[in-house]
Amino acid sequence: MANAEAPVELTEEDLRRKNLILRNLQEALGTDKLVKQLSTPGKNVHLYWGTATTGRPHVGYMVPMQKIADFLNAGLRVTILFADVHAFLDNLKSTFEMLDYRVAYYEYTIKALLNALNVPLEKLHFVRGSSYQLSEPYTKDILRLCGNISQRDALRAGAEVVKQVDSPLLSGLLYPLLQAVDEQYLKVDGQCGGVDQRKIFILAEEQLPKIKLGKRWHLMNPMVPGLTGGKMSSSEIDSKIDLLDSPEIVAKKIDGACCEKGNPDDNGVLAFFHFVLLPIVHPNSIELDGKSFATYEEIKTDFESGALSEKTLKDYLKTFLINVLEKVQEQCKTPEMAETIKKAYPTTFEEELSENLKSRLKIEEDKENKKLAEIKDNLKLISSSGLEEKLNKNEPVKVLWRVSTKGRVNLGHIAGLIQLKRLQKLGCKCSVLISDIGGYLDNGKCPWNALEARAKYYEEALKQLAAAIGLTEIEFLHSSKNEFQESFTLDMYKIASKVTRDDSAIIKGNTLATHLWPIYFTLDIHYADADLIITGEEQKPFVDLANQLYDLLKMPQRAALFFSVIPGMNGEKMSASNSDFRLDLLDTAKQVKTKIGKSFCEPGNLEGNVALELAKLIIFPLEEKEIIIERPEEYGGNVVVPDYKALEDFFATQKIHPSDLKPMVTNKINAIIEPARAALTPQTKLVQAAFPKVK
Repeated sequence: MANAEAPVELTEEDLRRKNLILRNLQEALGTDKLVKQLSTPGKNVHLYWGTATTGRPHVGYMVPMQKIADFLNAGLRVTILFADVHAFLDNLKSTFEMLDYRVAYYEYTIKALLNALNVPLEKLHFVRGSSYQLSEPYTKDILRLCGNISQRDALRAGAEVVKQVDSPLLSGLLYPLLQAVDEQYLKVDGQCGGVDQRKIFILAEEQLPKIKLGKRWHLMNPMVPGLTGGKMSSSEIDSKIDLLDSPEIVAKKIDGACCEKGNPDDNGVLAFFHFVLLPIVHPNSIELDGKSFATYEEIKTDFESGALSEKTLKDYLKTFLINVLEKVQEQCKTPEMAETIKKAYPTTFEEELSENLKSRLKIEEDKENKKLAEIKDNLKLISSSGLEEKLNKNEPVKVLWRVSTKGRVNLGHIAGLIQLKRLQKLGCKCSVLISDIGGYLDNGKCPWNALEARAKYYEEALKQLAAAIGLTEIEFLHSSKNEFQESFTLDMYKIASKVTRDDSAIIKGNTLATHLWPIYFTLDIHYADADLIITGEEQKPFVDLANQLYDLLKMPQRAALFFSVIPGMNGEKMSASNSDFRLDLLDTAKQVKTKIGKSFCEPGNLEGNVALELAKLIIFPLEEKEIIIERPEEYGGNVVVPDYKALEDFFATQKIHPSDLKPMVTNKINAIIEPARAALTPQTKLVQAAFPKVK
């Protein structure tokens, strides 16, 4: 049995630093790691404290500022994060247009407060969240984390910090994840925050190591109760004293503050003596009613016994706060600050919370138009003004088919290619967008480490399948070209701040990533700037949500054409994940024959007949001519089938039988697959990289 690790020996100086760091905290997690770092020669211990730039800072900020003074006096490197992206995610407490001004306001007032408390600013580092939170590496780590965390755990982590509503916005679920990942990108050893952030800290400690981002220690200062009870909040005016409140307002608010005997936990007046006033004057004492007090316990005992009155406590606190705030406000009396306040907190700003999006879509469907009718054919079409404008100007229509890299490319993918071929003949400019991230967001169907290889495999396989049906001169695009641009990520957060968890719960699954799939679907299409998207009929909910979001964000809406999906050999949609019932491009001719042979095909029965469906959706659209079903003379000889309707009639009247139909379908399907099979079979490394073995 291995020996237990020996306890860390601290020098007297290290012990002094430790006591400064940990004093007046409500809780600390991972202090063994902190102690080890303090005892390491030459180690520059680094922590950060962050604040979302939402409502105006208040006197409750004196608690963390006093702790920051302790950290600096203990020789720690301290970073203050102005979390502007977090602010937007926190239930729309600000718009992106306001963020610049709010960050400026926060930085100005917090620096003024630190100066008033005699905290040396030269030892502090100030960072704005959006300076790195929109970068590609950061966004990728957020997405990786989303694939590991359930929406329930994300909601629970932010319960004490993010405003809670019945149907929470998706942004509120992302908020805790950003705060956790910030630790990695600020290169800190630990984080300090209010005890209300405990669940976020636990999430960080549990989840970051799973994506190899390390585990850090966390320090929690107590929350100063609001003047009306509960925690003091920047967004609730009556609960707080603003740093720029006048002496008259400060006095009025303290006079009306809750200060009951027997309830110290919700007594904001006592809390200020405990966590702000006494630490600031330490090691000196204060005098109340002619008696000296050096500790909070002494003050609380005399107050509860009646030796100290509520009026005495409030009068002393008023004098103390007014003196500190005068120093703060003196630094803020500038024209620039006045203009910043006006733009950061406009009185006419109204928060636009997400409504039920189902009522927001107003698109005319199936508008009668000859050119539109040609595009529509016999499919379902949701039109748009952009598509109709292109048609009216006789300009080429840009058509996009977005494919998510969820599993192996199979015959089911031919449905989209068949439509592209048809639309290309109508003069449309056609593209295939391979969604690199889509397979990962859909319950991790594409492992993170295989994203690039899977996308390459998809492009090659789809190119071969397209060539096999005579579809050429189409462009293959990769969504990763746009998905990690700052503007794309910013738009992703904008949408997350408007769509609810219920609205985004289209894909079944437990992870938070599944809720992001519809957002990436929406933005992939927007950034591809297509006039018309084609997609399987089962994806209509995603298209509807996308157009609703375009409406909310004032983005151009997109027309959509829905094609029927190709059935698997079990009669259900052909699935990339079900090898028994899909027709894979690497299946041998014998395997294709066996699979089709096992499919349902009852004589005379048109319902659920897989062979008939393959003929209807693949063979006749590609042949565009009569089909001959070959059979011996003793069984009636060859049958000429002019179109699919005739095939149905022949089968229903049993002029042809399953033994006639299935061989014809098998031969036609194998003829389509064979060129792709021949091209892909030698590329074993490409396929293996796209589908790595799970270790």
